Amino acid sequence: MNAERHYRGGEDFDRRVALIGYDNAIEVAITTYLSLHPIQRGERTYSRDDCTRWLLNYHTKLDFLEQECQTRGISMLCGKDEMVWYHALRNGQYHGGGATVPQARELDGIRRAAIHVFSVLFDEANAESLVEERCEELSVHNLPQRNDQYDRLIDGRFGTVELAGNEYYTSELLYSWDPVAYSELGAEIASEKKDRLDSHQ
Repeated sequence: MNAERHYRGGEDFDRRVALIGYDNAIEVAITTYLSLHPIQRGERTYSRDDCTRWLLNYHTKLDFLEQECQTRGISMLCGKDEMVWYHALRNGQYHGGGATVPQARELDGIRRAAIHVFSVLFDEANAESLVEERCEELSVHNLPQRNDQYDRLIDGRFGTVELAGNEYYTSELLYSWDPVAYSELGAEIASEKKDRLDSHQ
């Protein structure tokens, strides 16, 4: 859902984070699916050796997806070659100094691919509707807000992070990526700090 929020944000930073998020969503969906008990995935079973091979890296996970679609008689909405290309763009955001801002057509494509992968693996015909419902639940009015205390605590522990050749405060990136995780981490560090102070009194 973080990818979707940033997809709707429209700023350059949002586009970069959305691309990374959708690419991660594809990989996480496949990893999660293969890690489930057969009863949680329609009694579909796979050998341990096959799962180990498929979980090896991004490309082998797409091999599984391609094979699974063939087995189920489902046409892949986005080809493996296209998803590999999106993955290369994502790696550019992580590792390429001065990475370019993803174009709208690239974000539309990887978003469509991520939703399709989830829809296929988890037999969810209305995945797009689920995304819309969740976005409404996580509107800006319902999300935790940034505060100076949490910013100081998070940045004091984790400092700055380099992304696409630029330095960002960890608190800034984390809040932009996942406001809930930001709030939980800030509260956790604050609690740890309080416990340390109490133990020395």
